[in-house]
Amino acid sequence: MTLAPELRAKKIVAVTHGEATSDGDGVKMTRLIGSRAQPPLDPFLMLDFFGSDEASDYLGGFPDHPHRGFETVTYMLAGRMRHWDNHGHSGVIAAGDVQWMKAGRGLIHSEMPEQESGLMRGFQLWINLTAAEKMADPAYQEFPRRRFRSKIAKAAAQRSSPGRAVAA
Repeated sequence: MTLAPELRAKKIVAVTHGEATSDGDGVKMTRLIGSRAQPPLDPFLMLDFFGSDEASDYLGGFPDHPHRGFETVTYMLAGRMRHWDNHGHSGVIAAGDVQWMKAGRGLIHSEMPEQESGLMRGFQLWINLTAAEKMADPAYQEFPRRRFRSKIAKAAAQRSSPGRAVAA
């Protein structure tokens, strides 16, 4: 089988380390994409890892702030985080859950811890929208971990069925 060029293995041209930083109200994090040490990786604007069992590292959260022209995907590994925005979207994500927010033409939102102690850990990826999508209506979706588990189990069952081929 011949793979399409975009699916073929790529040569690693550089290895960089994340940059320690803080954002919001002093939340400590490591910026993995979007630091000064890296060239732009459009459409990926930033990838941040946040993680600490010291409440003082995350309790300030990310109070009200604006976004426009991109979307964020947050994956929680541990802890609980509440999202709120000025378009009426709100929700809490916990370990294994994903939150997808499209800022589109703009919104003001916050992400605040739903805990006062214990481990808080996760990733957030910022993805640039195409010019045609930059003025889209803001949107918010939550994907609870149970939804992923059921889809993964279903896909695995389909792939393991004798005599049945499933395209990847």
